Amino acid sequence: MATISLEPSPARRDVLARRIRLLVAATITYNVIEAIVAIAAGTLASSTALIGFGLDSVIEVSSAAAVAWQFSAAEHAVREAREKTTLRIIAVSFFVLAAYVAVDAIRALAGSGEAERSIAGIVIAALSLAIMPFLSAAQRRAGREIGSASAVADSKQTLLCTYLSAVLLVGLVLNATLGWSWADPIAALVIAGIAVKEGREAWRGDGCCAPSGLSTFKGQEPGKTEDACGCSPGCACC
Repeated sequence: MATISLEPSPARRDVLARRIRLLVAATITYNVIEAIVAIAAGTLASSTALIGFGLDSVIEVSSAAAVAWQFSAAEHAVREAREKTTLRIIAVSFFVLAAYVAVDAIRALAGSGEAERSIAGIVIAALSLAIMPFLSAAQRRAGREIGSASAVADSKQTLLCTYLSAVLLVGLVLNATLGWSWADPIAALVIAGIAVKEGREAWRGDGCCAPSGLSTFKGQEPGKTEDACGCSPGCACC
């Protein structure tokens, strides 16, 4: 049975595309600052987790830049054509981060050096924990409404930064207050595990769920209730 597809109007798509570009610009700006502070502080403190967090910020910049490139196109059709390439860039970024952090964390656990406490690291982790959820939520809403898997995937990478901030903060505080230097590489391994999971989802294009009721299909197979993103009606993806 034929059904109606209710998608955002061209004018609404333009508004959402501009919003995503602004959010991406804000994400890039913050992450450049975060990367510089985290990598510098991590190097001084020999902190694998802090360096990994800084490298995640670098990857977040590349991911956001890829989404900015996608949405720099004025035509919706061109943006859609760039979608797969953007998702691949985001996914590979996650995998590279996971590999580097995991190897360095294992080396630290094997006794290659102990991390020192880092007040600067604690401050930047706390700031990220406060800022990133808002940027992620705003981009995720816009990405879902416009039906862009890459925008949603990038918002998930920003949300990942929130999780990493929490893990990093716990590890740094434990090391600074109790002298548990092993907490740093353990935090780094958790960061690597989360990065692998998010990389797999980005590679598959998961998370592109449009709001309930906005994606239905003409000629859809009887009993099939998923939309083009593989989401069921009423889902609350991401």
